[in-house]
Amino acid sequence: MNEMSINPAYLRRIILKTRAIMVREGLVTPEIAGNPSDDEIPATLQEQPDDLLRQEMLEELNALDVDHQNELVALMWIGREDYEPGEWAEVLEMANRRREGPTSEYLLSHPLVADYWADGLDLLGDGSDVVESGEF
Repeated sequence: MNEMSINPAYLRRIILKTRAIMVREGLVTPEIAGNPSDDEIPATLQEQPDDLLRQEMLEELNALDVDHQNELVALMWIGREDYEPGEWAEVLEMANRRREGPTSEYLLSHPLVADYWADGLDLLGDGSDVVESGEF
């Protein structure tokens, strides 16, 4: 596997945590269809402006050092197949050069970021499933 310095157990945790955030729907008024059993379900998944889970994730990503933030950006790009796994070193360098705003905001602006991270790990790895095992 290309060298990543982020702890695999930590990667597993942020993937799972980010997936929990991203399954939430945008704020919408549910359409009342006359079926009381499912009319209120969307309200339980909606993200609110003062959502502490998302804020906590932003703070956690912001607290990472620059190298780890770059790895998460590069991993997302590999996972969404913008680049090949063999380009890991170049992609890391590019992630560092393209830093403009908060990396946390950039990452969480992609609704599938957790899936991209998991896919990137699969592409970079040796077949181990970090999301399942927490290990490379």
